[in-house]
Amino acid sequence: MTIDETSGSHGVRDNHAIFSLENSPKQKVFSQELYPTAFLKAAVYIREILMNHPFVDGNKRTGMTCAFVFLENNGFVSTAHEGEIEKFALRVIGDKLDPRAIASWLQKHVKKI
Repeated sequence: MTIDETSGSHGVRDNHAIFSLENSPKQKVFSQELYPTAFLKAAVYIREILMNHPFVDGNKRTGMTCAFVFLENNGFVSTAHEGEIEKFALRVIGDKLDPRAIASWLQKHVKKI
């Protein structure tokens, strides 16, 4: 859908990376959630999609969209201004941001519905 709206090539490059997305945010260590907040879970979606490139094209757009849809489903809406999301996606890749840094950015760019 993202590719249809913004152009690019269709296709999956890595099925395993896509299938692992379902469980990545739910990971537990010693019975404790590794990513206990909605922001950390959304950050995992961003990091996994942007860094693992499961799609032929549109990984940055898809990763950011996935995270914001997840947050919207959990009661938040984006307050990011035009260009901020794209700039941040590039920063995630360039700086190899970890989920906590991504979650921090997300918290600053959403509001409760």
